[in-house]
This record gives sequence, structure tokens and C-alpha cells, in this order.
Amino acid sequence: MKRYVGILFVMLSVQLEASTFYNVRDFGAKGDGKTIDSPSINKAIEAAAKVGGGTIIFPAGTYASYSVRLKSNICLQLEAGAILLAAFPENGIGYDAAEPSEFTKFQDFGHSHWQNSLIWGENLENVTICGQGLIDGAGLTRNESHLPGVGNKAVSLKLCRNVIMRDVKMQNCGHFALLATGVDNLTVDNLLIDTNRDGLDIDCCRNVRISNCTVNSPWDDAIVLKASYGLGFFRDTENVTITNCFVSGYDRGSVMNATYQRDEPQAPDQGFVTGRIKCGTESSGGFKNIAITNCIFERCRGLALETVDGGILQDIVISNITMRDIVNSPIFLRLGARMRSPENTAVGEMKRITIDNVNVYNADSRYGCLISGLPNHYIEDVKLSNIRIVYKGGGTSEQAKLTPPESEKLYPEPWMFGLIPSSSFYIRHAKNIEISDVDISFMQPDFRPSVQLDDVKGSIFRNVRITQPDAPKKFVLINSDEPIIK
Repeated sequence: MKRYVGILFVMLSVQLEASTFYNVRDFGAKGDGKTIDSPSINKAIEAAAKVGGGTIIFPAGTYASYSVRLKSNICLQLEAGAILLAAFPENGIGYDAAEPSEFTKFQDFGHSHWQNSLIWGENLENVTICGQGLIDGAGLTRNESHLPGVGNKAVSLKLCRNVIMRDVKMQNCGHFALLATGVDNLTVDNLLIDTNRDGLDIDCCRNVRISNCTVNSPWDDAIVLKASYGLGFFRDTENVTITNCFVSGYDRGSVMNATYQRDEPQAPDQGFVTGRIKCGTESSGGFKNIAITNCIFERCRGLALETVDGGILQDIVISNITMRDIVNSPIFLRLGARMRSPENTAVGEMKRITIDNVNVYNADSRYGCLISGLPNHYIEDVKLSNIRIVYKGGGTSEQAKLTPPESEKLYPEPWMFGLIPSSSFYIRHAKNIEISDVDISFMQPDFRPSVQLDDVKGSIFRNVRITQPDAPKKFVLINSDEPIIK
């Protein structure tokens, strides 16, 4: 009897394996880097989907491909030595067309379409992309192209749930390495991304875990949370953790090959490398319950929290961050009124933000740390603590006389205000700001005041040491309450 049970178990195991694992080569994929293998890959996915799902295996080889169309209950597994290569379009033949949208005016082209991608899926559940292989977006454009057959995203997901991306490497991924819009229960773990624009774009998503990732993106943001109107309705990005990640702006490809080069021309806007973690810019919806911890920024812009299109950004906790060679504000908080949202959308809010235990070395001094709301629209309840910053210095007494414009409708970046008249903190249109246990120093003399408060109601500076012997004064107050200094 035991013998027959054993035979039956083996037969069932073989049958299960045959029905759940689908080798793309069995469906005609060549893996020679020349043949377009996407028809074979999609046949394997469709075969698995017909029986309820399965794992699509990519053995070692280079699989030139156009659009791969995901289905529910599918795992794409790139084995060691496997490369899924985004092929270049030819004569208008290539990737799936960008689907029509009524809402393109509210966000960039890339955020308004999903199907013009190397891998895409909509309204799916239980999807995994994993393995030790590589996704190479060589044939994708980093621009917003409307041309037939052109793709501009490596992985694009819309209104999906229960999604995992794990362990794969990604390079040269067009506009986005991952665009996840309206995705619930998303796990992104241990990815190595070295790309030419955005790395991870998490848009209108809920319950997201990003961990152990390395993202190098010199010409755009590395990990960015957004809340666009691309779905045609307001949806917050909420309940997100980002932990144990490294973000940077080294030359493209030089983190993947571990050479960490600094020779490539800089990002198009204002000549700064990017490569940071950010909330915004698309912010029709809001951001809430976000925790960012144990992350490293290197040769890139600083941390940015932005809501400029009407969204409410609240309940954000950021801790244990180290930054080196930062090319603009180490900390940038902006409540603006660009209002790239449906008509009659109200100006947003920013409140209840805690930033603790931050170490910054060699930060650009032109902008300092910036916290700027709008007249009658205050950034509220911000606590900064246990912060050490070493600025380059170099500010002049002429810069100290400048009055930054409000620039309420401009794209939010520190340069929107021009050079800042204070060296360490510039805070405007804010309430209930507490800054404690801070140590700031300068590599070169800086002749601007250390802190400027403009329309600030209720501020506390506790155990703040700013070593700046050339400062004409520590504080400049403009229409502000006298700060409590302890």
C-alpha cells in the first residue's frame, strides 16, 4: 500500500510541476538577443493563466522583447544569467500603444499611460517578478514619446493588488523602472536599479513595503511617492515604509558595475544630479502614514516632501538617515499651489512631520534647509531633532539681503526661490516648528545669518549649535513670533 501511495505522490508532484512551471523556451523563445521573444513569452503567460496561474521561467539567455502582458496569479522568474531586453522599435512596430486617457492634463504623459511598457498589467492580483536575472530597458525612451511602437517604462502596474518585486536587477529603464499606480499590498525588496530617469514611482498606492534596495538615478528621483490624478479620481498614497535603501546620483551604470563614476553631464534642470527619496511632485491626492528609515543618500539631492496640487501630506516619520555630497537642500519641505488638479481643488496641507537622527556631510549651502508654505497656508507641527549638518559654506553678505519670491505655482525645487538669505534654516509660512539637538558647521566661511524666520508662528530651538563665526547674526525675524530658545 505504501508503495502505491508513493507512486501516486510522485505522479501528482510531476503533474503539479508540469502545470505550474512554464519555460519560455518551450513556447518558442530563443533567448539569442536578436529574435523578438515577446510573442512566446505572452503565450507562456496565457497558457498559465488558463489553468489559474503559474511561474514563467526565463533560463539563462537574452530575451529581446516588446510588451509583456501580465495576468493574475503569474510569477515571472528571471534565473541567473537571464536578461529580459527591451528591444528597439522598428518602423513603428514595437510596444503596445499608450491607451487613451481623459486626464492627461493633470500629470506627465508617463503617469497617464501604462500599456506602452516592457512589462505591464491592469486590474490584476497576485503578481510576482523575481529572480537573479536582469531587466534591461535599452530600447525604451526616457522621454514622453507619442510615437507608435515606442515604450517608456520597464514595469507598469495599474489598479492591482498583492504584488511582489524581489531580487532582480534593472538598468536603463526609460521614464520609470517601476510605475505602480493604484496598487494595494505592494512589496519591493532587494532590487538593484541603475537607470536614466525615475527608479521606483509609487503613485496612489496603499500598504507598500520598500526595503533593501539600491537605486541610482542621476537624472531623476530614485524612490518617489506620488498621488496623481492619473486614475481619474483622487487617491492617497498611504501606509508606506521605505527602509534600508541606498539612493544616489552617480553616472548611469556605474553603480551596477561598482565604479561609482562622476563624469556624466548633470540632470537637465538646473544642472543638479537627482537620485533622492521624495514625496511629490504629483500631489492631487495626499500622503499619510509614511515611515522612512535607515537610508543612505549619496551624491544626490536631499530629502524632499512636497504637496503642490491640493493633497494633504500628514503623519510622516523619517529617521536614521545619512547623506553625503548633497547638491541642494538636505531637507526641503514645500507646500505650494501649482494646482495641477481638477478645477476648484483647494490648496493642500502639510502637517505632523517628524525627522530625527540625520547626519549630512558636504551639503551645498546655497539653499540651506528649507521649510516653506504659502501665505495663509502654513506648514504645521514639524519636529526636527538629532541632526548634524556640515555645509560647504561660501554665502555672501550680498546674498543675505535677498528676499526669496513666493513662486507658489512653480515646480517645487529649492532653486525656485533663488539663493537663500540664511545659511542653515530658512522657514516661511509655518506654525509650531520645533528644532532640537542640532549641530551645524561650515567648510568655508559663510556671511549670511544662520536662521531666517518669515511669518512663523510658534517656534522652538532647543540645544541648537551653529558654528558660524562669520555670521552677522544668528536669527533674522520677519513678521514672526520671537522663537523660544533653550
